[in-house]
Amino acid sequence: PLGPGGPLEVELDNVTFGYPGGKEPVLQGVTLKLAPGQVVAILGATGAGKSTLVNLIPRFFDVSAGCVRVGGRDVRTLTQDSLVSQIGVVPQESLLFSASVRENLRYGRPDATDEEVVQAAKAAQAHDFISKLPQGYDSQIAQRGANLSGGQKQRMAIARALLIRPRLLILDDSTSAVDVETEQLIQQALFDRQTPRTTLVVAQRISTVLSADRIVVLDKGRVVAEGTHAELLAKSDVYREIYESQLGAQRGAP
Repeated sequence: PLGPGGPLEVELDNVTFGYPGGKEPVLQGVTLKLAPGQVVAILGATGAGKSTLVNLIPRFFDVSAGCVRVGGRDVRTLTQDSLVSQIGVVPQESLLFSASVRENLRYGRPDATDEEVVQAAKAAQAHDFISKLPQGYDSQIAQRGANLSGGQKQRMAIARALLIRPRLLILDDSTSAVDVETEQLIQQALFDRQTPRTTLVVAQRISTVLSADRIVVLDKGRVVAEGTHAELLAKSDVYREIYESQLGAQRGAP
C-alpha cells in the first residue's frame, strides 16, 4: 500500500490505452507529471481522452502500454482499495445514494464529525442549499439524487471527496452544472495551496482552468501543449482556439 504522507506525485510515462474492441487507442504516448501539491488542469474537446486519462490513475482501467505511477509506485503493484483510500475522485455524473445528506457525505469516511461534514460542505458551496432542505443534513436524498439539481449533486460529490482528506483530488468536469460564480468560489477551496494535496482538474470550460499551476492540452488522445495560461496563449493554436471561442468575445481578445 501507499505509505502515509503529504500530497502524492503522479506520473504517466508514455501511456497508451485502448478499450477492448476499439479500432484506435483513446490515448497515445501520453507523458505527464504532477509534482506533489500542484494543481494541474487537463483541457480538450469532447472525445479528446480526458476522462479516460484520469480513470487510469485510480486504476479503474489498466494501461495498454507505458506506466502510471502514484507516489513513485506503479499502480499495477497496488490494490484499487489502497489507491482509492488516498484519492478523491469526483466524476461529472455524481452518484448519490438513497440515504440522508449526512450519510451521503460521510460515505468515504463514516467517522467524520458533524463539524467536519459542515466544513467540507461549505468548501464545496453546498452548505447553504443543504441548510434550506426540510431537515437540513438529515434530509433524505432520493435514489441517484433524483430530488436534487445537477449542480447540487455535483457540490455534494465534491464535499464527499474533500471529507476524506485526499492526498490526490481528481475532478472530472465536476463543476459543469454549476454557474460560473459558484464555480469560482468552489475553486478557491479546491485550489487552496495551503491544503496538503495534489489536484488534477479535467475541464471543457476554460474558465475552470485559468488559475491552475499548469494546463495540459489534450487533442485526439495526445498531449499537444502544456504550460501556464499565458504561455499557451502565446504558443498553442489549439488552446488559443478554445480560449477565443469561449472567452474571446467577453474579454476583447483578438
